[in-house]
This record gives sequence, structure tokens and C-alpha cells, in this order.
Amino acid sequence: MTGSHDGNGTHEEPSRVRGHRPAHGEPLLDRAFRVLACFGPDTPVLSLTALAARAHLPKATALRIARKLTEHGALERTARGHYTIGLRVLEIASAAPRGHGLRVVALPYLHDLWHATRQHVQLVVRERLECVLVERISAPDAQRVMYRVGGRMPLHATTPGLVLLAFAPTQEQEDFLAAERPADEDNPIGTPDALRSRLAAIRRDRYAVYSRPQWDTLMTGVAAPVLDRHQNVIAATSVITPSEQSEPTAHIPAVVAVARAITRAMATAP
Repeated sequence: MTGSHDGNGTHEEPSRVRGHRPAHGEPLLDRAFRVLACFGPDTPVLSLTALAARAHLPKATALRIARKLTEHGALERTARGHYTIGLRVLEIASAAPRGHGLRVVALPYLHDLWHATRQHVQLVVRERLECVLVERISAPDAQRVMYRVGGRMPLHATTPGLVLLAFAPTQEQEDFLAAERPADEDNPIGTPDALRSRLAAIRRDRYAVYSRPQWDTLMTGVAAPVLDRHQNVIAATSVITPSEQSEPTAHIPAVVAVARAITRAMATAP
């Protein structure tokens, strides 16, 4: 069987290779991002076989995409011939104003909050119906938490996520409430009406307090919104602390003050 050519003049692999079937007509760019998304904290290095399997691509297609990404510096080859994320990705990501740019402005204030609390201090932004951890500063002996810098977090089950959801556009809130998602004993979702009431209280108080088990410890977060110069909520800053070590609500004034300080700094940032 011979392959065909797509509209861009690139050679397409047969529709089935080694049991994989790529999505019909899926753009090459979509497949390239799918390859990049295979890498993570637990999979920083992947062989071509593993990369193809995780991306659900024929091995020949995965090889072609990996070679092109390597050529542009988005992937790098290890001494064993495996693949890992390249520095070009970091270089591009550093230009993201909602990530690196916001982090640069906020970092001095996050350090102040960390010195005041000696707990996990976080800066989080919303990305559609999830949120992304942009920065975290933690004490060496701080209790372990689930989420890593650059990782995605649920809106409804994290304190900064609740803040960001509370100030999201109304239609996006309704889209989130209408979506079905699993609940378990450690992460109760509640009814849409109960969540609406919680979000209304967050908008009224301008902060959120939320507790949930992480690993074997009950952790409580306090979060407050960060605004841009147009008074739109663009991020949330939070403190995460073991509930048994201190009264978490004692951190509310510090978290709110730091969120306001970052807001003022963002108003004059380039």
C-alpha cells in the first residue's frame, strides 16, 4: 500500500500502521502538539515507540513529527536516542504574558507572602475550564501537595480555582456547571446550585477558603484574585497549609494584601 499526499505537500502514512489509526484529516499541527503533550513529570524522556503509543500515532508518523520538532529545537535527543522536551519550548513559553510575564511582576510579592507564612505560596491562572499553576514557592519541610508548576488544576476543587471560576464570565461558569465530572469522597462537587452559592460568596468576600485531603493530610487553602489595569481578574494567589498546624483563616489578610499589591504592580507593568 502506498501513502498519499495532503494539501501541504507532505507525505501521509497509510491509515493503519502497527494497529494505530490516526484521526482522519487531523492537521499535522494538532499531531505535533499531541506529541509534545506526551511529556510530563513522570515521562520526561520517551523512546520513539513509547512516544508513538502515547500519542496514538503510527510509529513512522511519530518519527517524522519528532524529527521535525527536533530540527526546530522543540525536542532534543538523548545519548540513547530517546526524546525529551527542548529548550526552544521554554524560550517560547517565557514570552507568555499570562505565565512568565505575570510571574516576573508577582514574584517579589509572593516571596513576601512566603516569608510571612512559611507555607506553599501559589500563583495560578485560568485556562478555559481548568487552571494552571504558574509559580509555587514552598518551604523545604512543607507538606507535599499535588500540583506542579506548569500543571493543570481543577477549578472547583482548589482554592485559587474557585476564585478564578467565581470571576469568570457568566456563560463560562454555566458551561462549567453543566459539564459532567466525577466526584469522590475526597473531592465532593456538590450540586450546581451549591457551587453557585459558593461562587457568589467568593465574589462578595473577595477571597476563598477551601479544604481537601492531599495525600494523607487535610490541607486548607486561602486565595484572593489578582486584577489587571482594566479590573479584570487575571490570576489568583494562594497559601496552602496543613489544617492542623494553624488556623488557616489567619492567612486571609496577608493573602488579600499580596493579591492587591500584585494588582497595583500589574497596573503599571509594561
